Amino acid sequence: MNICNKTTLFAAICFQVAAGKTFAQNKLDSLHHLPEVVVTADAPKEVIPGQKLSGKELKKLSSFSVADAIRYFSGVQIKDYGGLGGLKTVNIRSMGTNHMGVFYDGIQLGNAQNGQIDLGKFSLDNIEQVTLYNGQKSDIFQPAKDFGSAGTIYLQTKRPTFDRGKRTHARFTFKTGSFGLVNPSLLIEQKLPADYAFNFNAEWIYSHGKYPFRYKRVFEDKTVAYDTVAIRKNGDIKACRLESSLYKALNDGEWDLHGYFYKSHRGLPGPIVKNVFEHGQRLHDENFFIQSKFRKKFKNIYSLKLNAKYANDYTRYIDNEWTSPLYVDNKYLQHDFYISSANKFVIARWLRFNLSADYQLNKMKANLVNFANPTRHTILTAAAGEFSFDRLTLQASLLGTFVREKVKMNKAAPKKDIYTPAVILSIKPFKQHQLYLQSFYKKIFRIPTFNDLYYTFIGNSVLNPEYATQYNIGLNYTVSPKESVFKTIYLQTDVYYNEIDDKIVAVPAGNMFRWMMLNLGKVQIKGMEINTNTTVEPINELFASLRLNYTYQQALDITDEKAKNYKHQIVYIPRHSGSIIFSADYKNWGVNYSFIYTGERYNAKYNDVNSHMQPWYTSDISIRKDFSAVCRRIGLRAALDINNLLNQHYDVVLNYPMPGRNYRLTVTFMI
Repeated sequence: MNICNKTTLFAAICFQVAAGKTFAQNKLDSLHHLPEVVVTADAPKEVIPGQKLSGKELKKLSSFSVADAIRYFSGVQIKDYGGLGGLKTVNIRSMGTNHMGVFYDGIQLGNAQNGQIDLGKFSLDNIEQVTLYNGQKSDIFQPAKDFGSAGTIYLQTKRPTFDRGKRTHARFTFKTGSFGLVNPSLLIEQKLPADYAFNFNAEWIYSHGKYPFRYKRVFEDKTVAYDTVAIRKNGDIKACRLESSLYKALNDGEWDLHGYFYKSHRGLPGPIVKNVFEHGQRLHDENFFIQSKFRKKFKNIYSLKLNAKYANDYTRYIDNEWTSPLYVDNKYLQHDFYISSANKFVIARWLRFNLSADYQLNKMKANLVNFANPTRHTILTAAAGEFSFDRLTLQASLLGTFVREKVKMNKAAPKKDIYTPAVILSIKPFKQHQLYLQSFYKKIFRIPTFNDLYYTFIGNSVLNPEYATQYNIGLNYTVSPKESVFKTIYLQTDVYYNEIDDKIVAVPAGNMFRWMMLNLGKVQIKGMEINTNTTVEPINELFASLRLNYTYQQALDITDEKAKNYKHQIVYIPRHSGSIIFSADYKNWGVNYSFIYTGERYNAKYNDVNSHMQPWYTSDISIRKDFSAVCRRIGLRAALDINNLLNQHYDVVLNYPMPGRNYRLTVTFMI
C-alpha cells in the first residue's frame, strides 16, 4: 500500500469516528488568556516526581525533536549521529538504550527488533509535555508495562481546549533555516457535540542535510596527521507525519482514540574514516499505529483503566556504498498488538491496591536468508500497593513477566518466567516545609531483542535476560516565598547505585563478518544528580527562570578482574555533564539561552589516550515575539533560533561530526 492510500485510510478512520466536544485542559501555546478550568478526575499521584519539560518551557528551547529536548535532563546520554536525519537514541544513568521505555500518550512504543526507539523521529510540534522517570513512575494505578523498564520517558501530546463560545482552533507553523530546512505543520482542533473533541495534526520535513565540519587527527606525540574542513553528505531527510485524535469526556473518566502515521526516506551519514567522506546507506521508515485508552472511576472505591494498541512498522535498509563488497537491501516488517487492564481498589484513605494484566503479541518478518520469523507472546501481571499518610508514603510492586516464543518451522524457544520487585518510599520530616526524603529499590531486566536472538550470523537463541538492580536515595525541596521577587525555588538531588548483570555483548566468532551474542558483561554504576529551578518576577510583566542540572557518573566494567579494561569507564559515558537553561519574558518579547556540557569520555572499552574524547559543549539562543492580532481572530508569533552559537566542532559519537552554528526561523499563525 503506497503512502497516498495509507494517508487516505488513516484520515478516513479518524474523521469517521469524530463527533463531540472536549474536556478542558490548559492550552499553553495560545496568545489569549483562558479562564480557569476545574478538572474533577483523579490526578496521578507521584511519590517521586519526574523531570519535566512542558508547555511554554518546552516551546522556549531551541529543540527540533524530542531527542533534542531530553538532552536537558540530568543523567541522560544521547547517541546522536548528526543532522536531522541522523539516528538519535537515549539511555539514562548508563543503563543502556534497551532498558529505556518510551510511552506515547500513556502506551509504550515498541521495537522488538532491536529494542531501541529513534527519538529523532518524534517532532515537538504536537508534544505538550516530556517527562523522565528513573526506575518507574511512582503511581500504582498504571498498566503492568509501566512497571517494566529501568527508566521511562512519557510523551504527552496536546489536548484540545476552547474559550467560551469557540468551537474551532487552527494553528499553522512554518520553519525554515540551515541545511535547506523546510518544515510546515498544521493543527486543527474541533469542538463537537456530546462532549467529544477532535484534532488533526500534519507535518512535513525536508532537509538536504549538508553542513561543513572539521576533520582532524592528532597522534600521541601531538603531531597533526591531518586537519581539514569538508562537507557532511548523505544526511538528507524527507518525512511526513499525520496524527489525529478523538476525545470524549465522561463522568469521572475519559476516553480517547489516537492514530499515528509516519513515513521517511533518509540518508545515514556514516562515519568519517580513512578519508571516506561519502556514504551510500539509506533508511526507509513507515510506521503506523492506532491506540485507545479508557479510564473510569466508579464511586470512591474502584477505578478502571483499559488500553489497546495495534502497530505496524516497516523498515528498509539499503547499502549501495562503493566501498562495500556487497549490495545490501534488507526489509523488516513488525506487527505489534497490545491490550491492558489496570484495576485500582481504595480500601481506606491511607490504603490502595492495583492489579494489572497486559498481553502483547510481537511478530517479525524479514527478507534475510534463514531468518527465523519469530513470534513472541508476552503476558505481564503486576500487583502494587500504597500506604499513604500525611508525611509518609510507601509503595511496593511485583511484576511477573511470562514470555513464549516460536520461530520458523513452529520451533519453540526457551520459556522465560521472571518476577521483579520494586519499593518506593517518601518521607516528609517537617510539617511546615516542603522537604521530602525519597528512595527506591528496583530489580528489572530486559528481554533479548529479535536481533540478539535470531539475526542471521550473530543470533544466539539461548541468551539470558539482562538484569539491572537500582538503588536510589534523594531529596527535593520547594520554597515559594511570599512578597518576594522569588516566586519558586526548587532543589532535587539524588545519589544512586546500579548494577547490570548478564550484559549482552557481541564478540567476533571466527572473522569480523560473523559475530556471536553472549551474556558476558557486568557493569557497576555510581552517580549523583542535582537539579535546581528558580523563577523570579523582579518587576511587573517581567518573568525570568533559571534551571541547572548536573550529573556525575562512574560507570565501570567489572566483568573480568584479569581483563586489561577491568574497572574502566564504559564506552561514551562522561563522568561529568550538565546543562543550564535561562529564560526571560517581558510583555510580548522572550529570550531563552541554553547550555549543554558533556565531559571527557572514551570510545573503546580500554581507556587510554587513543580512545580518549575531549569534552564538548554547545550554546543555543532563541528570541521570540508575540505580535498583536493581525485581525480580531488571528494571532502571530515569530521566533529565531541560533544553535551552537559559538560554532563548536565536536562528535557525540566518534567520527560522526555534528553541525556547527546553524539557524532556524519559525512563524506561527493561530486562529
